[in-house]
Amino acid sequence: MNGSFTVHGLPTGIIRSGDPIAERVIAAAIKTCGGFRDGDVLVLAETAVATSEGNVIRLFEIVPSAHARRLAEQYQMDPATAEVVLRESDSIVGGISGFLLCMKGGTLLPNAGVDASNAPPGCVTPLPVNPDESARTIRQAVERATGAKIGVIIADSRTHAMRCGCSGVAIGCAGIPSVIDDRGRSDLFGRKLEVTKRAVADNIASAAELVMGEADECIPAAVIRGIGLPVSDDSIGVESIAADECLFMGIFAKGRK
Repeated sequence: MNGSFTVHGLPTGIIRSGDPIAERVIAAAIKTCGGFRDGDVLVLAETAVATSEGNVIRLFEIVPSAHARRLAEQYQMDPATAEVVLRESDSIVGGISGFLLCMKGGTLLPNAGVDASNAPPGCVTPLPVNPDESARTIRQAVERATGAKIGVIIADSRTHAMRCGCSGVAIGCAGIPSVIDDRGRSDLFGRKLEVTKRAVADNIASAAELVMGEADECIPAAVIRGIGLPVSDDSIGVESIAADECLFMGIFAKGRK
C-alpha cells in the first residue's frame, strides 16, 4: 500500500427507499473528486445501503412478542425496537440500558445492527441482508457506468470493548482484500511475525467516517484515493473468525456450551 492517500466525502442528499445508490455516488464523485478512477475505494454507510435496498422497518407495524416486552422492560427499550432486534439476532448475550448485546452472523454487536439514526421518523434500518453481495452489486454498477476498477466497502459504526466512542468497521467488501496477512514478515529486530493480520477494510472504513460523520452531514459515502490496494474480481468479502478463536468472544462461546 502507498504511504499517502486522500479521502473525499460524497454528499448525496437523503437516500430513500428504492433510490439507485450507485448513480447517486457516481454523480457526487464527479462533483467532488472528478469521478471514479482505477484503484479508488468507495465506502458506503450501511444505513444508506439498507435504505436504498428497501430494508426499512416501520415500528408501528411491529407487534412485540412477550419476550421482546420482557427485554424492553429489563433494558429500558421501546418494545417494537426490541422485537426487531430479536428477529435480526441469532442470539441475545446480554445488554445495558437502551441496547441488547447480540450475536449475528458470527459477530457480536449492539442491537444486531438495527439503527434508528438517519432512518425516517418512526422507522429503523437493519443491516443489509447480505453486505458482501451489496458491495459486489454496487461495484459492478459503478464499473459498468464509469469503466473504473474500484473496491467497495459497506461500513458500520461500532463501539469497542472498554473504549469510548465509535469507529468504522467493514461489514461488506468487494474488489479488495479485507485483511492482509503479515505473518512471516520480520519486525524491526528481525523477529518473525506470527499472528499479525491487518484489518485494512476496517481501517479504511474508519478513515472514511472522519469525513462521513454520524449526524446530519448527509455524506453517506466517501472515496479513498491513492491507497494502492490491489483491485480484483476474486476478493472474498469480509473475513471473520469463529467465536472460540476470538480473544473477546471466547468467553461467550464457552459460556454457551
